[in-house]
Amino acid sequence: MSSATLPADVSVVDVVLPHEVSAVADARRRLAGYLKRHRVAEHACDDAQLVLSELLSNAIRYAPPLPGGEVRAAWWIDKAGIHLEVVDGCGETEPQRITDAHPESIGGRGLAIVDTLTSEWGVRTAHARRTVYALVPR
Repeated sequence: MSSATLPADVSVVDVVLPHEVSAVADARRRLAGYLKRHRVAEHACDDAQLVLSELLSNAIRYAPPLPGGEVRAAWWIDKAGIHLEVVDGCGETEPQRITDAHPESIGGRGLAIVDTLTSEWGVRTAHARRTVYALVPR
């Protein structure tokens, strides 16, 4: 479900971040505060922060910024779990599930981690914007 179609009683955080590596730590800190205020279990907080870090890092590394030079992140909690979304300027490569990373490969495991820690994740693309979304169980 997109944050645009949520019930009125769900509190959504939508942040604009610079398209730079330092944004990842800032977003993690903000998410941690939000989850703490909503009394989410520590293991779910840790998982959600790691997933958000992976999604943001990929957006910054592999995709151009949005037209204003930024990336966006959003999160909210409902009965299904902790929803995370990262929006970038839609690069040439599409995030994909990696089922068999080469053992000597330096990278390529971030989305495998996302796949393990989430009950679902996917990609929506429209109008030079890509949203990668994930749902972390509570």
